[in-house]
Amino acid sequence: MKLDIVHQSRYSRGELLLRSFFGGLYIVIPHVFCLFFYTLWAGILYFITFFSILFTQRYPKANFDYFLRLFRWQLRVNARVLNLSDGYPAFGLNATDDKTTLEVPYPEYVSWTKPLLIFFLGGIILIPHGICLMFLSIGAWFMVIFSWIAVLFTGNYPAGMHQYMVRFIRWNTRVNLYLYFMYPYYPPFNGNPDTDAGDIAASMDLAPVS
Repeated sequence: MKLDIVHQSRYSRGELLLRSFFGGLYIVIPHVFCLFFYTLWAGILYFITFFSILFTQRYPKANFDYFLRLFRWQLRVNARVLNLSDGYPAFGLNATDDKTTLEVPYPEYVSWTKPLLIFFLGGIILIPHGICLMFLSIGAWFMVIFSWIAVLFTGNYPAGMHQYMVRFIRWNTRVNLYLYFMYPYYPPFNGNPDTDAGDIAASMDLAPVS
């Protein structure tokens, strides 16, 4: 998985104030309204994907692409709401964004045991991640406050704070991808980038043993 959010050399104070006071009206409400219906459809596709992997060990390509584009849309919105990026997040599953990146290799083969493991034990095995992310979210809100002040007075988003937020989002996204059978391994307990993307892609392309 590759997830990144561009750290801009300069941030707009005007956009910061606009998002802070009116972002809920012109960003959150319209996007959440649209994403609500797309997420409902994603629930149906998730059900289909579950049984497809269970019986065929194949991930429907159309479903995978749909989920990935949905995650990208959510990332675009989160980047703006958390003041990590300027500009307005584009609507639509096929929209592009020069400030955010999310790439996930398509798995040619997924073991039939994976959906069963996640279905029966997913809540238990991901509890440690939930606890860690809960504490990290407290730090994330401090980062939002301090970075807001920094951008307002200097026009710069401190690089360390930006990196913290990106790592937090990356960790959270990786866990979600795992739940959607899109990440091949149990998620690591960090928000570092996948440094061995080639091996990950290769592991997802393994053919079933006959």
